[in-house]
Amino acid sequence: MEDKIKTYEEFYPFYLKEHSNRMCRLLHIIGTSIVLTLLLTSIIHLNPYWLIFIPLTGYGFAWFGHFVFEKNRPATFKYPLWSLKSDFKMYFDVLGGKLSLDSSKDAERFQ
Repeated sequence: MEDKIKTYEEFYPFYLKEHSNRMCRLLHIIGTSIVLTLLLTSIIHLNPYWLIFIPLTGYGFAWFGHFVFEKNRPATFKYPLWSLKSDFKMYFDVLGGKLSLDSSKDAERFQ
């Protein structure tokens, strides 16, 4: 039986390993960018209709990346809140230059 991860500090390195494929990471970045755009659009136009597309877009891009490129089961099935938090953390870490789309470049950071 697989050990359950108990802290977020343990979870994030696990999350990054589950997102080691470049295309999977790229699809997460694209999906999260669209999610943030939809949220901003909904707020600017005071139209909650746009919010309907947030889970479709976010999960659609991410799950496509997992099933087609990463060939694994999304962590969100087992750790939904930590996965959501980690998606945004990975997004801002990549945009901020702390992580690369090429996971081999950030492997030493989490050893």
